[in-house]
Amino acid sequence: MTAAPKSTDKPDFPWWLLAAGAIALFLAIQIVLNDLYSQIFTIVSRGVGITIFVTLVGFALATAIGLLLAVMGLSRFLVLRQIARFYVEIIRGIPILVLLFYIAFVGAPGFVVAWNVLMTPLIDRGLVEPMSVRDVSLLWRAIIALTIGYSAFIAEVFRAGILSVDAGQVEAAKALGLAPVQRFRFIVLPQAIRTILPPLGNDFIAMIKDSSLVSVLGVADLTQMGKVYASGSFRFFETYSIVAYVYLLLTVGLSLGLRALEKRLRRSDEERGTRTE
Repeated sequence: MTAAPKSTDKPDFPWWLLAAGAIALFLAIQIVLNDLYSQIFTIVSRGVGITIFVTLVGFALATAIGLLLAVMGLSRFLVLRQIARFYVEIIRGIPILVLLFYIAFVGAPGFVVAWNVLMTPLIDRGLVEPMSVRDVSLLWRAIIALTIGYSAFIAEVFRAGILSVDAGQVEAAKALGLAPVQRFRFIVLPQAIRTILPPLGNDFIAMIKDSSLVSVLGVADLTQMGKVYASGSFRFFETYSIVAYVYLLLTVGLSLGLRALEKRLRRSDEERGTRTE
């Protein structure tokens, strides 16, 4: 029989990070010294602001809606639980790209029609201008689609984190006379956030990458700027190498930051446990 491999608490040396850093350094040198790469980087980087804006706004809205859905899903009222479950299961089953098209070309026109119908008395009096589909920017259609799509996944993250809190502590809070909102704010959420943080960070990184889907609507994000340049210059290898490079700088950098935060939280939990012993 072969001996089982020895387990060790010592982490592996991050050779992958060293290799990734070498590649990043090589591309950075190319951008500085090579006029073609420098030009591509300058053009492509104009879309970084839109990418970050879409990600931050979409994720903030998705997190708020996801938390609301998680609370509804754990409510004692059957109707609220069923509404939350219906939303989560239906939205999670629709690809983000399909949802993006649906919101952009079905939802937005439908909203405009409904708005004009509701505002008909004011429109007839000349107090309000009728809305057209062009008044709803493609940027916000994309943000709404990402918000709806990711809120369903984030709702499950929050639900799992809330359920991970020991029920005994909730009962103790009840015995102390805390209201449901106070129990959730001061007892449940502070403990659940330690469980929620890692998968929530993964969803944020995933949204950075999925924000590239807004380019199909012509939104001038990082991917769209690269697509436009590549189609005009036929420099596909160089252009998409730079696009991938910028995305990796965003995602790998954020991933390393989240890992450091997780280690810090874990270390603080261990120190707290040592003090209590």
